[in-house]
Amino acid sequence: MERWSQEQANAWWNAQKWVCGFNFLPSTAVNFLEMWHPETFDPTTIERELGWAAEIGFNALRINHHYLVWKHDRDGLLQRFDWVMGVADRLGLKTVPCLFDDCGFGGNEPVYGPQPKPIDGVHNSRAVASPGRALLAAEAEWDGLEAYVRDLISAFADDERILFWDLYNEPGNRMVFGSDSSRLYQPDFTPYSLRLLQDSFRWARAEAPSQPITVAAWETPLPGSSAPPYQSQIDQTAISLSDLVTFHAYWDAPHVEEFINHLRSEGRPMLCTEWMARPIGSRIDDQLRLFKDENVGCFQWGLVQGRTQTHLPWPNDLVEAHGGIADRSVWFHDLLHSDGRPYSPEEVATVGALMR
Repeated sequence: MERWSQEQANAWWNAQKWVCGFNFLPSTAVNFLEMWHPETFDPTTIERELGWAAEIGFNALRINHHYLVWKHDRDGLLQRFDWVMGVADRLGLKTVPCLFDDCGFGGNEPVYGPQPKPIDGVHNSRAVASPGRALLAAEAEWDGLEAYVRDLISAFADDERILFWDLYNEPGNRMVFGSDSSRLYQPDFTPYSLRLLQDSFRWARAEAPSQPITVAAWETPLPGSSAPPYQSQIDQTAISLSDLVTFHAYWDAPHVEEFINHLRSEGRPMLCTEWMARPIGSRIDDQLRLFKDENVGCFQWGLVQGRTQTHLPWPNDLVEAHGGIADRSVWFHDLLHSDGRPYSPEEVATVGALMR
């Protein structure tokens, strides 16, 4: 199976309603391993929170899987994923599964089993990568990684509940969030991530899914940089292999508009699969209208405040590098309190108005 042509990709996009979604992790899960693990999977919370999202007006969700859950409980994972998609579909929500993820902000390798409690006051303190740094560098694991990609895609290759496949979240991201609001870095593992990125496209294409496949460009330059957006080797590889142009943009509206204009030259449908961080100017009250006017799909980060603590800010220096202030009195991500009350009724009203 070859990469979709521009004509095929645009025909698919023109058949869709404008996509306005959210990244979903139920409030009772500290990370995606905990979400999908059979002992901590929480259908009651998932159904309730997806219902709130549908009431607001969203029409899609992006959700991460974890390789270790598939490795230890393949049948159970597929059954649970099918159930989640069934709930979402009944509520009018399409699903975007994401298979790999290099965001191990907690700093620890993933372990299959009970997950530790969140560290008080730290954004995404228990985030673990999939498959994790150690397995990413383990040659003996490669057959398993291939089997995982091919198995999930073949199982749902013609499933209309899936909007598109997102194969790999932020490949090469080696940041760790310290408990003292600092930003640390693990050793560079980019060559392994690049290899997995390229192989994942090859494995996915071999299963010939009816849905498009993509990986988002995510390494945006700092303001004032002379480098054009998304010029890292990983980002350029992701764009060149993807059926759709997807990207991440935690920036204010002028910078996001610059990214959109830069990527429009690809001639393909565009979706921002991560955005919305209030203290750095990535806000619903101005950028959601921008995305709709530019016909760019979007998935904001977070729905319900919970164990990930993503309502708290990134490390201070990372917030400041994005032109913001690490103000803990303002929620960073997320829309709703755990009882469903909006953090900002105006934001929820804006989503509803634009989706009508």
